[in-house]
Amino acid sequence: MAQIDYFLSTLSPFTYLAADQLEEIAARHGATITYHPFDIISTFARTGGTHPAERHASRVAYRLQDLARVSKRTGLALNLKPRHWPTNPAPASYAIIAAQNAHGETGVGDVGLLVRSLLRACWSEEKDIAEDETIKASLTEAGFDPALTDSGLMIGAETFARNNEQAVLRGVFGAPSYLVDDQVFWGQDRLSYLDDYLGAQT
Repeated sequence: MAQIDYFLSTLSPFTYLAADQLEEIAARHGATITYHPFDIISTFARTGGTHPAERHASRVAYRLQDLARVSKRTGLALNLKPRHWPTNPAPASYAIIAAQNAHGETGVGDVGLLVRSLLRACWSEEKDIAEDETIKASLTEAGFDPALTDSGLMIGAETFARNNEQAVLRGVFGAPSYLVDDQVFWGQDRLSYLDDYLGAQT
C-alpha cells in the first residue's frame, strides 16, 4: 500500500484549491495519507523562496491572476485578499495534528475534511483560522471533539516543529507538496502526476 506524505500549509490558497482531489486519488489507489501541516513562510526563508511581501510586483500580479483562473476552473469560491491573511498558522496546524492522532486511536473523524474546512474558512468565509472559535467549528464539522484545541496543544506544537524540519530535509519548499517514495509533487496542479505515479505502481 502506497503512503502519501502530504505537506500542507493552512495559509496556502493553492492547498485550498486542491479541494478533495488528493483524498480521491488516494482512495482510487488504496493509498494512505499522512497529513503534515508545516510553516510555509519559515520554509521559504530556508529553501531559497521569497516572502510574499517581498516579491516583485509582476509575481504578485501573476499569482492573483492564476488563483482567479484556478478558482474558476474548480468552482471553489476564493477571496483573493482575505481579511485574515496572513495569520498565525500554528493553532490550526496543531488542531490538524491532534485530530490525526485522535483518528488513529479511535477511527473517528475525517482529517481531510478538517483541512478543507479550515482552508475554506480562511479563503472563502473571511474567518480567522488562528481563533479558537473557527478551529472548534471546523473540528466539529469534521467529526472531531472540539476540545482537541486544548488537549492536543503540546503534541501539536512538538509535531509542527518536527514537520518544519522534515519539510526541509525531504525537499519540500512550497505547499501543497505530496511525497511518495523518493518523488516530490509540488502544487495542486501536479495532482494528476501523482495519480499517474500511483497508477504505475499498482
